Amino acid sequence: METIGIIGAGAIGSAFAKALAQKGIKAVIANSREPESLADLVSELGPTIKAGTREEAAAQDIVLVAVTWSKLPAALAGLPDFGGRIVIDANNPIEAPEFKPFDLYGKTSSEVFAEFVPGARVVKALNHLPAALVSSDTGVEGARRVLFLAGDDAAANASVSRLIGQAGFVGIDLGSIKAGGPLFQIPGGQLAIQNLLKLG
Repeated sequence: METIGIIGAGAIGSAFAKALAQKGIKAVIANSREPESLADLVSELGPTIKAGTREEAAAQDIVLVAVTWSKLPAALAGLPDFGGRIVIDANNPIEAPEFKPFDLYGKTSSEVFAEFVPGARVVKALNHLPAALVSSDTGVEGARRVLFLAGDDAAANASVSRLIGQAGFVGIDLGSIKAGGPLFQIPGGQLAIQNLLKLG
């Protein structure tokens, strides 16, 4: 199984760490401070989730990045080239309190994000639902929550879809970053905030 790193211990990063922990999947989670600042979180999540440095999280096979949009450059600055490893873009170009979308000058948010993670195979995922739905049970027996993904590398998409499945969800691949990503991006995506369940 690929090793998992999480950069960003806010709502989405913590929620996905919880989902992984519930399935006994190991991960390294990091924030902008020292690992010790995450002691309470990792204690709550259990032994499979370890607090680490940003560099330790970024060194894993699959790295989830979930950071406030305006803080992405600082959060990812100075990291080594990702060398073909997978980076999950769980970010949206919008933030509180105004919730006014950032001007991306005709690019998708993942195209902008890719500039901050040189050498990475970027897959958009885990950005279209509120954090509470990423860490909670569906409440419907036998159902799994749907998580959309999009990326330009079929093998990377398959790896992220597999990880999503291992975490207890159903991954639906919507194709390339350019075609699929905007469908579930917040704001504006037709599939954004759609809490869909798959039975069986």
